[in-house]
Amino acid sequence: MQPLHLQSITAGADCAVLRTAGEIDAYSAPQLREQVIKLLADGTRHVIVDLRGVEFLDSTGLGALVGSLKRLREQDGSLALVATAGKILTVFRVTGLIRVFEFHPSAVEAISSDPHWQTAMAAEGQSAEEWCRAQELQ
Repeated sequence: MQPLHLQSITAGADCAVLRTAGEIDAYSAPQLREQVIKLLADGTRHVIVDLRGVEFLDSTGLGALVGSLKRLREQDGSLALVATAGKILTVFRVTGLIRVFEFHPSAVEAISSDPHWQTAMAAEGQSAEEWCRAQELQ
Protein backbone atom coordinates (compact mmCIF):
# COMPACT_ATOMS: atom_id res chain seq x y z
CA MET A 1 0.00 0.00 0.00
CA GLN A 2 1.34 3.39 -1.05
CA PRO A 3 0.40 6.23 1.32
CA LEU A 4 -1.28 9.23 -0.25
CA HIS A 5 0.83 12.34 -0.59
CA LEU A 6 -0.97 15.65 -1.17
CA GLN A 7 0.56 19.02 -1.92
CA SER A 8 -1.41 22.20 -2.59
CA ILE A 9 0.22 24.82 -4.77
CA THR A 10 -1.73 28.08 -4.93
CA ALA A 11 -1.71 30.71 -7.65
CA GLY A 12 -3.45 34.06 -7.69
CA ALA A 13 -6.34 34.65 -5.32
CA ASP A 14 -8.46 31.59 -6.05
CA CYS A 15 -6.55 28.88 -7.93
CA ALA A 16 -4.60 25.83 -6.76
CA VAL A 17 -3.05 22.67 -8.09
CA LEU A 18 -3.43 19.66 -5.84
CA ARG A 19 -0.54 17.32 -6.60
CA THR A 20 -1.34 13.74 -5.60
CA ALA A 21 0.80 10.62 -5.40
CA GLY A 22 0.22 7.14 -4.04
CA GLU A 23 -3.14 5.45 -3.61
CA ILE A 24 -6.56 7.05 -3.30
CA ASP A 25 -8.71 4.43 -1.59
CA ALA A 26 -11.13 4.01 1.32
CA TYR A 27 -8.33 4.77 3.77
CA SER A 28 -6.92 7.90 2.08
CA ALA A 29 -9.90 9.40 0.23
CA PRO A 30 -10.98 11.40 3.32
CA GLN A 31 -7.59 13.19 3.20
CA LEU A 32 -8.29 14.28 -0.36
CA ARG A 33 -11.80 15.42 0.53
CA GLU A 34 -10.54 17.40 3.56
CA GLN A 35 -7.79 19.05 1.50
CA VAL A 36 -10.34 20.35 -1.01
CA ILE A 37 -12.60 21.56 1.83
CA LYS A 38 -9.60 23.41 3.32
CA LEU A 39 -8.78 24.98 -0.03
CA LEU A 40 -12.38 26.16 -0.35
CA ALA A 41 -12.28 27.62 3.17
CA ASP A 42 -9.12 29.50 2.19
CA GLY A 43 -10.82 31.06 -0.85
CA THR A 44 -9.71 28.69 -3.60
CA ARG A 45 -12.41 28.08 -6.19
CA HIS A 46 -10.54 26.62 -9.16
CA VAL A 47 -8.64 23.41 -8.53
CA ILE A 48 -6.56 21.22 -10.79
CA VAL A 49 -5.94 17.76 -9.33
CA ASP A 50 -2.78 16.25 -10.79
CA LEU A 51 -3.33 12.48 -10.73
CA ARG A 52 -0.18 11.53 -12.64
CA GLY A 53 1.46 10.22 -9.46
CA VAL A 54 -1.54 8.13 -8.41
CA GLU A 55 -0.96 4.40 -8.67
CA PHE A 56 -4.38 3.19 -7.50
CA LEU A 57 -7.86 4.74 -7.39
CA ASP A 58 -10.94 2.94 -6.06
CA SER A 59 -14.63 3.85 -5.85
CA THR A 60 -14.13 5.75 -2.59
CA GLY A 61 -11.47 7.86 -4.26
CA LEU A 62 -13.80 8.49 -7.19
CA GLY A 63 -16.47 9.52 -4.70
CA ALA A 64 -14.08 12.00 -3.08
CA LEU A 65 -13.35 13.55 -6.49
CA VAL A 66 -17.04 13.71 -7.44
CA GLY A 67 -17.86 15.29 -4.06
CA SER A 68 -15.04 17.80 -4.53
CA LEU A 69 -16.33 18.71 -7.98
CA LYS A 70 -19.81 19.26 -6.54
CA ARG A 71 -18.50 21.42 -3.67
CA LEU A 72 -16.46 23.58 -6.01
CA ARG A 73 -19.31 24.01 -8.50
CA GLU A 74 -21.63 25.07 -5.66
CA GLN A 75 -19.17 27.93 -5.04
CA ASP A 76 -18.99 28.83 -8.77
CA GLY A 77 -15.68 27.02 -8.99
CA SER A 78 -14.19 24.31 -11.15
CA LEU A 79 -12.23 21.09 -10.89
CA ALA A 80 -10.03 19.77 -13.67
CA LEU A 81 -7.98 16.58 -13.64
CA VAL A 82 -4.55 15.90 -15.05
CA ALA A 83 -4.22 12.27 -16.05
CA THR A 84 -2.40 10.47 -18.81
CA ALA A 85 -3.34 7.22 -20.48
CA GLY A 86 -3.17 4.29 -18.11
CA LYS A 87 -5.07 2.46 -15.43
CA ILE A 88 -6.24 5.63 -13.63
CA LEU A 89 -7.79 7.06 -16.79
CA THR A 90 -9.29 3.63 -17.52
CA VAL A 91 -11.16 3.76 -14.18
CA PHE A 92 -12.84 7.00 -15.31
CA ARG A 93 -13.70 5.51 -18.70
CA VAL A 94 -15.18 2.31 -17.26
CA THR A 95 -17.31 4.20 -14.73
CA GLY A 96 -18.51 6.77 -17.26
CA LEU A 97 -16.99 9.60 -15.21
CA ILE A 98 -14.81 10.50 -18.18
CA ARG A 99 -17.83 12.58 -19.30
CA VAL A 100 -18.22 14.30 -15.92
CA PHE A 101 -14.71 15.64 -15.41
CA GLU A 102 -12.52 17.86 -17.54
CA PHE A 103 -9.28 15.99 -18.30
CA HIS A 104 -5.92 17.30 -19.47
CA PRO A 105 -2.63 15.52 -20.20
CA SER A 106 -0.59 18.15 -18.33
CA ALA A 107 -0.93 20.94 -15.78
CA VAL A 108 0.23 23.44 -18.42
CA GLU A 109 -2.66 22.46 -20.69
CA ALA A 110 -5.18 22.57 -17.82
CA ILE A 111 -4.00 26.05 -16.81
CA SER A 112 -3.88 27.34 -20.38
CA SER A 113 -7.47 26.27 -21.10
CA ASP A 114 -9.06 27.99 -18.07
CA PRO A 115 -9.72 31.76 -17.98
CA HIS A 116 -9.56 31.86 -14.18
CA TRP A 117 -6.12 30.28 -14.26
CA GLN A 118 -5.01 32.66 -17.03
CA THR A 119 -5.91 35.56 -14.74
CA ALA A 120 -3.98 33.91 -11.90
CA MET A 121 -0.94 33.48 -14.15
CA ALA A 122 -1.11 37.14 -15.15
CA ALA A 123 -1.16 38.05 -11.43
CA GLU A 124 1.88 35.79 -10.90
CA GLY A 125 3.64 37.50 -13.82
CA GLN A 126 4.48 34.16 -15.44
CA SER A 127 3.30 32.03 -18.30
CA ALA A 128 1.68 28.69 -17.51
CA GLU A 129 4.84 26.94 -18.70
CA GLU A 130 7.12 29.06 -16.49
CA TRP A 131 4.89 28.64 -13.44
CA CYS A 132 4.57 24.87 -13.88
CA ARG A 133 8.33 24.53 -14.35
CA ALA A 134 8.96 26.54 -11.17
CA GLN A 135 6.45 24.35 -9.26
CA GLU A 136 7.87 21.13 -10.75
CA LEU A 137 4.56 20.27 -12.40
CA GLN A 138 6.04 19.37 -15.79
